[in-house]
Amino acid sequence: MSEMIPPGERKLAGRLALVTGASRGIGRAVALELARRGAHVIALARTQGALEELDDEIRALGSETTLVPCNITDYPALDRLGAAIFERWGKLDIFVGNAGILGPLTPVSHCDPDKWDKLMAVNVTANYRLLRSLDALLRASDAGRVVFMSSGVAQRAEYRAFWGPYAISKAALDAMMRSYAADVVNISNVKAMSANPGPLRTRMRAAAMPGEDPATLKTPEEFAPKLVDLCGPDWRETGKIYDFPTDKVLAFQGPA
Repeated sequence: MSEMIPPGERKLAGRLALVTGASRGIGRAVALELARRGAHVIALARTQGALEELDDEIRALGSETTLVPCNITDYPALDRLGAAIFERWGKLDIFVGNAGILGPLTPVSHCDPDKWDKLMAVNVTANYRLLRSLDALLRASDAGRVVFMSSGVAQRAEYRAFWGPYAISKAALDAMMRSYAADVVNISNVKAMSANPGPLRTRMRAAAMPGEDPATLKTPEEFAPKLVDLCGPDWRETGKIYDFPTDKVLAFQGPA
């Protein structure tokens, strides 16, 4: 059974956090870490059973959760989520946009249009729709924090062959984060960041690299505390990326 964190270490007590893709992998680890620090977690994912298991673990930590079984591309549902959060709490302190898919590993010119559309819908458009739904709630917080899940393939100067569709979706998400950070920096206390987890022991990584030994990789549970550090009221950086492999906050580089 999970152990409760002493009250003095629950630095996010009283704060409200939304995590997408919360039922497994990085999202689940982040949701649990937020709960360990005292946050009330709104956990969004497709799988009801996995969400209920997460709820049990969060309650064992002495925190609370609200479960949102929802497909991330059900955009009207995302609009309703913002309205429901407003009616119940009137604000949102933390938004972790974690839900994402790998999509096809293929040359860009060979990508099936339907698979392209799904990849962009999940990795980019859903996060835009969530920002649209949640922006006023984040600005109503005394320290709104947004973290989007990026990827090393979106940052490399030399892109890896066949990773184009996924890399493009994550580069677009980074650009959206930076644009949003600039939009709100002078009118609110909201800070927005991207986070690059690097290669972790997840289902997505196993699908992308089936011959890789997962025991050689770090785990989502090792990454989660670093990401949650970006979510606290004392976090001051915005419009940048936290790189877990190097444990550094990096500024985005301009074109060569």
